[in-house]
Amino acid sequence: MRTPLRSLSRRGLLSGTLGSAALLTLGGSLTGCGTKGAQQTEAGCVSEDLSATEKKLAFANWPQYLDVDDKDESRRPSLDEFIAKTGIQVTYTEDINDNNEFFGKVQNQLATCQSIDRDIIVVSDWMAARMIRLGWIQKLDPAKIPNVQANLLPSLLDRSFDTENRISIPWQAGLAGLAYNGNVTKELRTVDELLTRPDLKGRVTALSEMRDTMGLLLGSNGHDPANFTAAQFDDALHKLKRAVDSGQIRRFTGNDYAPDLAKGDIAACIGWSGDVIQLANEDEKVRFVAPDSGVMLYSDNMMVPNKATHRGNAEALINYYYEPAVAAKLAAYVNYICPVNGAQAEMEKIDPELATNPLIFPDDAVLAKSTVFMTLDEKQEKEYEGKFQQVIGA
Repeated sequence: MRTPLRSLSRRGLLSGTLGSAALLTLGGSLTGCGTKGAQQTEAGCVSEDLSATEKKLAFANWPQYLDVDDKDESRRPSLDEFIAKTGIQVTYTEDINDNNEFFGKVQNQLATCQSIDRDIIVVSDWMAARMIRLGWIQKLDPAKIPNVQANLLPSLLDRSFDTENRISIPWQAGLAGLAYNGNVTKELRTVDELLTRPDLKGRVTALSEMRDTMGLLLGSNGHDPANFTAAQFDDALHKLKRAVDSGQIRRFTGNDYAPDLAKGDIAACIGWSGDVIQLANEDEKVRFVAPDSGVMLYSDNMMVPNKATHRGNAEALINYYYEPAVAAKLAAYVNYICPVNGAQAEMEKIDPELATNPLIFPDDAVLAKSTVFMTLDEKQEKEYEGKFQQVIGA
């Protein structure tokens, strides 16, 4: 099965809306997210699990992030099979369009230990880290999710915000790296080329997602995006500013770079693997590049919020999606990195070409060069986001 190019990817929705208005949110109402009144503890905010008597589940996800039947868009084959297999009735909603927007939607309830009427939510790793830091998420029972324990990719184990993999379980993952259109430019290999090569001047875009753009620049300076100092961040930021001031970078984008890259209106960019794989399906000269200095690995995570009353049912669904055959079916549709060991062999039965695509199943060489951005505390998050936004002019 070939996945058609979709007009707006999930990752694009994540960052495409993060303009100055989102920055105001980050600098305003979210700055209170670490206050004493917002913080919860496991002992102070106890959740009751009614899964034994209530066979239902409310699952909130991003748009276009679950497989849909080609002939009947009301059907979601993998989810329908879970319902038939378990008898658990799932209310599935696509009501997460942006991390900060969703945070604003639920923060008042979670900050005061109230239900948000969702048993599973899917948010990106940095937002997962924030919610975990605030004590808003329930711990999962490892015995109820054995497939996760057995099949989670090693590159997604032991993340700093959930070292035991008991709070946030990757739904899908992706890479931020370089991309270029071979119809309009020669091969691109390094971040420094992107930022300085004369033939690319004014034909480059970078991402408005701070962690992805700055992570790549930190790596290009020889620093570790997973463990850096404020001075190292500033060095990378100066490098970015030089590229902005010289006119090398045309603009900063969400995923709206994708159609421009496809048409050759821009020659090269910092971009996301999920977008580029869809473009490459249409034109093989559009290429994703993992520079030698490294790529950024991000994940979107399933979590059970406080006061959700069907944790056991949520654990059943999480465990189900870590069955390799199920994971392969999902990955064949969404085209992001599948976080499940064993899914690649199952994908060969669905689409042998997709099974060999390193943007869905990265090889060891790519994974060895991938890094998850350092988890930031509240003060760092505000400081680094503010500096970044000043440079990109958001």
